[in-house]
Amino acid sequence: MKPKVKWAFIAAILLIAFLAAYNLIPTQSIFKKKEANASPPHSSTVPSSMRVTMIDLGATACIPCKMMAPIIEELKKVYAGKADIIFIDVWKDPAQAKKYGIRAIPTQIFFDENGKEVHRNVGFMDKKQIVKILSTLGVTEPRTGIAGDLK
Repeated sequence: MKPKVKWAFIAAILLIAFLAAYNLIPTQSIFKKKEANASPPHSSTVPSSMRVTMIDLGATACIPCKMMAPIIEELKKVYAGKADIIFIDVWKDPAQAKKYGIRAIPTQIFFDENGKEVHRNVGFMDKKQIVKILSTLGVTEPRTGIAGDLK
């Protein structure tokens, strides 16, 4: 191989590597097939309009997120019809992390009934804190007999 051709080839490889490293060329389509018609499951439904909404953004494999999972599931049932409690796995749906400006998980975001963000917490959040914020947003606490002592 001639020296000029050799250096041109090396320069082209370096340029491709540089562009791929900075996501300036779509390398994902080269290595794995994109799903057709794939849309994020929460793109237009969050936050819910006309209802207080709490979004818990995390991942099913994250330890603090795993600790919060039973709390979130319980509150979903307890506050059904009064507030929307939603979990989004940002490792499965990274567009949501970008949409909400998530830098660490878990992150909980509370929206009022008009869809305006009113509170954000980064890290584990216990049931008592969640209930307190929901009550400040005007969501009445459910009867004690439904889910045990929420306080």
